[in-house]
Amino acid sequence: MDRIKKNFGFGAMRLPMKDGEVDIAQTCQMVDAFLGAGFNYFDTAHGYLDGKSEPALRECLTSRYPRDRYVLTTKLSGGLFQTEADIRPLFQRQLDACGVDYFDFYLMHAQSSGNFGFYKQCRAYETALALKEEGKLRHMGISFHDRAAVLEQILTEYPQIEVVQIQFNYMDYDDPSVEGRQCWEVCRKFGKPVVVMEPVKGGNLVKLPAPAAEVFRELGGGSPASYAIRYAAGFEGVMMVLSGMSDMGQMEDNLSYMKDFRPLNGREQEAVQKVRDILRAENLIPCTACRYCVEAGCPQEIAIPDLFAVMNAKQLYHDRNADYYYNDVHTRQGGKAGDCVKCGKCEKACPQHLHIRELLAAVAKEFEK
Repeated sequence: MDRIKKNFGFGAMRLPMKDGEVDIAQTCQMVDAFLGAGFNYFDTAHGYLDGKSEPALRECLTSRYPRDRYVLTTKLSGGLFQTEADIRPLFQRQLDACGVDYFDFYLMHAQSSGNFGFYKQCRAYETALALKEEGKLRHMGISFHDRAAVLEQILTEYPQIEVVQIQFNYMDYDDPSVEGRQCWEVCRKFGKPVVVMEPVKGGNLVKLPAPAAEVFRELGGGSPASYAIRYAAGFEGVMMVLSGMSDMGQMEDNLSYMKDFRPLNGREQEAVQKVRDILRAENLIPCTACRYCVEAGCPQEIAIPDLFAVMNAKQLYHDRNADYYYNDVHTRQGGKAGDCVKCGKCEKACPQHLHIRELLAAVAKEFEK
């Protein structure tokens, strides 16, 4: 872990896209800027961007820079193996996809009460530890989406875990469905360094309603993203905060305040609390657009995160643009919210534990009158 230079990481879950493919030219530009500013931590997974994230990092990072210039993390995703025998071939495919001969960090992906037993049954943790002994990965950890009690169980059963990636931001800090504070406290109890994902909650803490945005403007500088990311990075034990940047503008903004990182001061903390109160009053759908629900295989091919984003936009701005995007953009190629057959696949995959079927019914009521 001593190879990590700073506490800000490049998440490759939301790379810039062009005509359905990763925009390689812009991604290379972002990688160059990131490394040039003194950062070196990159996070990906085999399934990100429909399998395009790892190869994009091979093309934009690992084939262009020596191995000691970057720290690379990827994950073992449950939907990609069925038995213990599947794990090593999958791991090799990941090495090949990324163009490396070892990973710095290898995480058991999206651990929860729903899949932890499967990982144990397949001896996934034991296989990762064996790969570590063979020098094919440097550190084994988990990414986690569940309640604090489940995290405590996993860390108790596998004390070899070296790092824990959790969802942590100022909205989820005391949200009873996410238990951000409690999960952070469990990590501190077990002495595990924390990697923060979703510090801006899938963009929800960037595109703020006008009253909330005004609170931050009154501070006299700094983007909404800057306050969210600095909030998360300021907690004790946080080793790394990831940002899934989708264009060069986001990269430049993030580097501007993380290059010489300062935790939030008292006035800024008060502003964050005001924004939190404003957002809670809006009663928005707390979807982070991770798209795990879509990847679970909706039989109606409903673009669930897009429809939730449109619903939130209608709630915030009360204009007709949301109706246009619902009817003419996001449901042109797939099903409408009202087409949901309530199979529940999406809810089993949702790391936010959203009642997606109920929410889709509410979306249908709003847009399919």
